[in-house]
Formats: sequence, C-alpha cells, structure tokens
Amino acid sequence: MNKLSTTADDILACTRKLIVARGYKGFSYADIADVVGIRKASIHHHFPSKVDLVKALISQYRKETEEGVKNLERGIPHPLEQLRAYIQYWKTCIGDASAPFCICALLASELPVLPDEVALEIRAYFRFLSGWLTSLLDRGVQQDVISLRHAPRVEAEAFMATVHGAMLSARAYGDAGIFGAIMDAQLERISAKG
Repeated sequence: MNKLSTTADDILACTRKLIVARGYKGFSYADIADVVGIRKASIHHHFPSKVDLVKALISQYRKETEEGVKNLERGIPHPLEQLRAYIQYWKTCIGDASAPFCICALLASELPVLPDEVALEIRAYFRFLSGWLTSLLDRGVQQDVISLRHAPRVEAEAFMATVHGAMLSARAYGDAGIFGAIMDAQLERISAKG
C-alpha cells in the first residue's frame, strides 16, 4: 500500500477493492490483514467491527464524491459539460480499472442483508448524488442546454440509474466501452441541441 498513507487509509483502500470484487459478505478482516500486511487486531483497533469499517468507507466515499462535485462546479460552469466530465470520470475509472464500479451502487444491491447503519450511509450517498443531479439538470433546463421529458428529479433518478446500469453492463460484458456507449447516448438524449 501507499507508504505515505496511514494504516487506517490502507485498510479503507483495501476494503474498497474487496467490496468491488466480492461484495459486503465476501471479505473478512483476515483478507484485509493479508493484503495490508497487518494483524487482524490492528484492524479492530481502527475499526472495531465490519459495520464500523464499511460505514467509515462509505462516509469517506461520499465526502470524496461531494468534493469531486464541488471541483466540477468550480471548474466547469456549463451543466451539460459537468455531466460530460462526470461521465468521463467513470469512463476513465472503468477503463483503467482504478475504480471499476461505484461501491454504493454495489452495496445498494445488497441492502436487504446489510446492517441498518450501513444502509443509512448508502442512502445518504444516493440522496446526495440525486440532489446534485436534480439541481444540475434543473440549471441546464433553465439555461436551455438540457432538454428533459420529465421533471428534473425524475430525470436525475433515471440518469443515476443509467450510470449504475451501464456499469453493470460493462462488467457483465467485460467491455469498458459499453459504459461509454450507453452514457454517450444518454447525454445526447438530454442535450437541448440533440
């Protein structure tokens, strides 16, 4: 792991990879200890339970997403271009396998069997992302650069579902390009010029 990171950072980074590869129930502290090169007791020192660990990971993931959105808004004023940049981020992550899937989307598929504390964190992530997309689509309509068939909130949920579904398709086909093809069509569909 990264020599400049802390043990807790290494544990969280390993957990993220294990969740993407195996899901919530598919890994243990022994798996993390083997990868990070520490004892299980060290993991328990930082994260007393698996619930604590995954809650911390999802909280960190949501904060990273919030910061990424702020950076998009600071650097790209145009709503449609913000969506393009968001999609490009995922194209890159899926293409180079650095983050081939949204961990909250993966965990959402396991909600019926997840602890309530973890489910609350996942729902908070989805509420944030939906709120941002709703606001972005609404601004795009007001600026006449985005055309919607339904209310911005409904379209935001559909867009978010399409992103996560396109991730599933890319994984199922073993073809990162599938994600881009699906999302490029989605962007074209909502472009006021499309």
